[in-house]
Amino acid sequence: MITLFDYDPAWPERFAVEASRIRDALGARATAIEHAGSTSVPGMAAKPIVDIVLAVPDPTAETDYVPALEAIGYGLHLREPDWHEHRLLKPADRRVNLHVFAAGEPEIARMLRFRDRLRASPEDFALYLATKRELAARDWPSTQDYADAKSDVVEEILTRAG
Repeated sequence: MITLFDYDPAWPERFAVEASRIRDALGARATAIEHAGSTSVPGMAAKPIVDIVLAVPDPTAETDYVPALEAIGYGLHLREPDWHEHRLLKPADRRVNLHVFAAGEPEIARMLRFRDRLRASPEDFALYLATKRELAARDWPSTQDYADAKSDVVEEILTRAG
């Protein structure tokens, strides 16, 4: 079972604080920092973990950004070279997922298009929220299995988003 929390206005505040810390640590190496995922959609229930998308020139050049992020409390948790060269970092409290991609990576635009569609479309917001609540009530071997189960509705919404 996945526990969803009602929307918390502290989530965008946490994003703003973390984005500032990341920007200060990386300077121009951070080509974009965006709030993504359900915590970025006002009113959406979510797991209380803020998803941040960070674009860097080359995510495989970890020495260019990981040490600076480690210095502000983030640790590298996952490398996915076969999925857009994605890197995942988390702070000690694990209340942030920092997703690192290459600047210009299409997955960034996809994530932001989904976020923006949920913010703009009450119908898709309601569909996604209902789907999340239904799936969260089930037992899952892992959180990733829950996330994967939402794929069909995510693709449906992205199709409408254009």
